[in-house]
Amino acid sequence: MAPAQGYKFKTLSIKELHPTFGAEVSGLDFSQNIPDDAFEEILKAMAKYGVCVFRRTGLDDTGHVEFSRRFGELDDIRPYLTPGRKLRYQHLELFDAGNIDDNGNVHEPDSARAQYNKGNGLFHVDSSFNPRRASYSILRAVVLPPPEAGGNTDFTDTRAAFADLPEDLKETLIKKNYVVAHSLHHSRKIAAPEFFKDVDPTSFKMSKHYLIQQHETSGRMNLYVAAHAHHIEGLSAEESSQLLKQLMDHATQEKYQMSVQWRNVGDFVIWDNTAVMHRAGKMTGRFPRDMRRTTVHDNSSHAWGLNQEGEKNPGWSSRTEKYSFGLRTTCLQTVRSIVLTIGNSSDNSWR
Repeated sequence: MAPAQGYKFKTLSIKELHPTFGAEVSGLDFSQNIPDDAFEEILKAMAKYGVCVFRRTGLDDTGHVEFSRRFGELDDIRPYLTPGRKLRYQHLELFDAGNIDDNGNVHEPDSARAQYNKGNGLFHVDSSFNPRRASYSILRAVVLPPPEAGGNTDFTDTRAAFADLPEDLKETLIKKNYVVAHSLHHSRKIAAPEFFKDVDPTSFKMSKHYLIQQHETSGRMNLYVAAHAHHIEGLSAEESSQLLKQLMDHATQEKYQMSVQWRNVGDFVIWDNTAVMHRAGKMTGRFPRDMRRTTVHDNSSHAWGLNQEGEKNPGWSSRTEKYSFGLRTTCLQTVRSIVLTIGNSSDNSWR
């Protein structure tokens, strides 16, 4: 698909949400099959805006999954299943992005699941910790808290952030072509350090992706950072931490941020993980929030990063067979039961 920066939309109605990215899109009837020409315009809107919001789609789980398939091959939950785990949804392609348990109750604030979910409140990209990263994520509202409770989803524009870097730093980053190791354990431990104090991210294999990349559908350069970014290969721990912090602080400045309010059941948002970061916004009160997400495998030349092409998502290790969110286990057993492990690392040279 050709870059869409100067494209004039014919089918879609576009309301821009931020000076550099984000759009609310209307003009589609999701009760009918979306015509190919209209879907092509959705792809162009995604290339230009990075985040597209669709209101009152009326899609159910099946419609959500089938629409998502048009974007490419979907990730599914099978690598993460363990014996005894109850499936909440009929479709394996749907990921639980809400705050309710199998019985429809809101997770207790001190529960292991709630501690695990704290990582979602950090700016991140989906699946950078996997060998094959994600392109699009498609999140749909099923049950929403009252508007005054919050629960927005926040985004930040990493393409604009790269463009605004000082020229000397941009030149250095491009010349060095740094590789970043990503770890789900790392982001979870940052968000809930006490709960995950016994987890050592360096004990598990990490997935490696280039720090600076060209966003292929727009032709723009992108800063591929995230809360999952554990270290930069080839730098000392101190140098790596300083540079990652500098870049994250820069990319998450308020001027690059946009917050999407969920207004209606059936609203959904598509974002491009290779152009933006996102996080779960703050919510007050203990209200149910049922959000379901599909995740599209990236198909760009950067999809596999420096990982082995064809390598499967690692899923849960043998230590997670006694899966539980911790109400009947010790803290350490609980940690082991909920942490998505990448397997024993074959390269623990960075410490």
